[in-house]
Amino acid sequence: MTFIWNGKEETTGIYKKPTNKPIFLTKNDVINDEISNRLNHGGYYKACYMFSAEQYPYWEKLYPELDWSWGMFGENLTVSDFDENEVFLGDIYKVGNALVQIAQYRQPCYKLGYKFGTQKVIKQFVEHGFGGTYLSILEEGNVKVNDTFTLMERAENKISVAQLFNLVHSKNKDQHLLKIAANSKALPAKKRTLLKSHITES
Repeated sequence: MTFIWNGKEETTGIYKKPTNKPIFLTKNDVINDEISNRLNHGGYYKACYMFSAEQYPYWEKLYPELDWSWGMFGENLTVSDFDENEVFLGDIYKVGNALVQIAQYRQPCYKLGYKFGTQKVIKQFVEHGFGGTYLSILEEGNVKVNDTFTLMERAENKISVAQLFNLVHSKNKDQHLLKIAANSKALPAKKRTLLKSHITES
């Protein structure tokens, strides 16, 4: 989709609709998914974005005037029973015939604000604290409706998806969690370096 932002035409893949057809997860993206900005989206650590179905009622109550359907947050996978306090950075899951790893956090941008009709949703998204997660694809494969996530390997040092999201967006960062995240190879080197810069304890 194209839209006008600050007088310029921009493209976005945030407008997604549910599908009953399988989607194919590759090492760098989801086949046939529109990725307008390859600098900030797609790639090994952002191949697929998943969001919790349990978060939808909160947002539907805040924005009842919007036309709600799965994919509202631009996610490739809307997952039920996805508790972001119990899923950890680096965890490995089997879903469909793909093998995936919990990877980096979502940083909401103005395109989410455009879709919701107000840029205040970005602050609300951060304050709510449940941003979903990107996946790295360890083994490519198809995923379809009603496939289940099966935990194959738990991360050795645990920081949950929710903790990571809040850690990144908080001013006062938990030093213990910082060290775990900064040393996790589930995050790209650039993000690990950024997190290390906030470590003040030896």
